[in-house]
Amino acid sequence: MTLFKLTWDLHKWIGLTLSLVVLTISVTGFLLLVKKEFPSLQPPTLVGEVGEVEDFLPLSAVLAAVRESGDPDFATVDDIDRIDFRPGKRVHKVRSRHGWKEIQVDAVTGAVLSTSWRRSDLIEAIHDGSWCAGWWHDYAMPLVALGLLFLSISGVFIWATPVLRRRRRARARDLPNDGRSAGGLRGEPEES
Repeated sequence: MTLFKLTWDLHKWIGLTLSLVVLTISVTGFLLLVKKEFPSLQPPTLVGEVGEVEDFLPLSAVLAAVRESGDPDFATVDDIDRIDFRPGKRVHKVRSRHGWKEIQVDAVTGAVLSTSWRRSDLIEAIHDGSWCAGWWHDYAMPLVALGLLFLSISGVFIWATPVLRRRRRARARDLPNDGRSAGGLRGEPEES
């Protein structure tokens, strides 16, 4: 099997195998780009009461407000994945470790402003492969990246090989024929 044929076959089968992954990454990547335009994908960040930095509640008060909301996804501190603080809007966005839920808490009053689903977090987990399993994100996704690198390089090779062959043949045809055999080396007389 020639190198060209082997490269062609590998390119074809790796491309077919990765096409579903690439399609998934493309669709979820697009949704992540436009997530802030659609409240159904990511809830908009609300604005808390007007107040100065000195008026902001301590983190313990924010956590108490979240627990008092009664949402079972936020029963303990261990249920919280992260807290994003937006000082300009005076709001804490508290995100659950279970599922894709967030509670927005006013940084000045401690009032719960909203409880919403963050579908964009699910989309991100699908996008990076972490929704499937930790090993998929850690081991399979790097293999996908290497597969895409191979497809790029092999695609250039598959495209360039025939082009270079045609140019080589055209150059050979354009060389002046001075009566020497095509099989002999240039400049060497033909053996009798």
